[in-house]
Amino acid sequence: MAKLCEIDTADIPGGRGQLRLLQRNDEFSIRIVGKPGELMNTRLHGSEDALAELACERVRENPNVRVLVGGLGMGFTLAAALKSLGAEAEVVVAELVPGVVEWNRGPLGAAAGYPIRDPRCQIVVEDVVEVLARSEGAFDAIMLDVDNGPEGLTQRENDRLYSARGLESIQRALRPDGVLAVWSAGLDPGFSERLKRAGLCVEEHMVRAHRPGKGARHTIWLAW
Repeated sequence: MAKLCEIDTADIPGGRGQLRLLQRNDEFSIRIVGKPGELMNTRLHGSEDALAELACERVRENPNVRVLVGGLGMGFTLAAALKSLGAEAEVVVAELVPGVVEWNRGPLGAAAGYPIRDPRCQIVVEDVVEVLARSEGAFDAIMLDVDNGPEGLTQRENDRLYSARGLESIQRALRPDGVLAVWSAGLDPGFSERLKRAGLCVEEHMVRAHRPGKGARHTIWLAW
């Protein structure tokens, strides 16, 4: 089998390192320079799809539905959200790394069907925390796939998104009866309790990285 080869790198704003984009034929992988393992792979996106499907199922019938995706990644959550919602929906994507947006405009975008070209999509190159802070009552659903989940394994700064204060900001950004969906690489009982302490009802869903029923088990929280 051919080797995955690096084809580009992208700086993470704030001097927080670099991302690597690797390719083998039609397979792409994103990794962090200097760290083992990979963040995502175009062959393993079942849980990213499920993040959008679970959230959008609850809000798709809302009038003028507007949702926020935190983290563009390889575009699969965005693509699933667009597929789940109607023609009048608006999907806002907050992506911190400009290079990731450019990768999705280039050859990487083909894996998810170039969802950023959909007229219902608005890309904001900014930290999702900042977008939430100025978006009171703006979204029917907020879907977060930032870092590896609530533990903030990659960037310690991500803890502010999943802290009690971060959850307050998320709740302010949701419309009445809105829903929060959070992706995680693993279990985190402490985060479930944090959601409950914030006054939210919580569901935990175990989903597979690869469908049907294959690959690593990932966690998705729904909270409302």
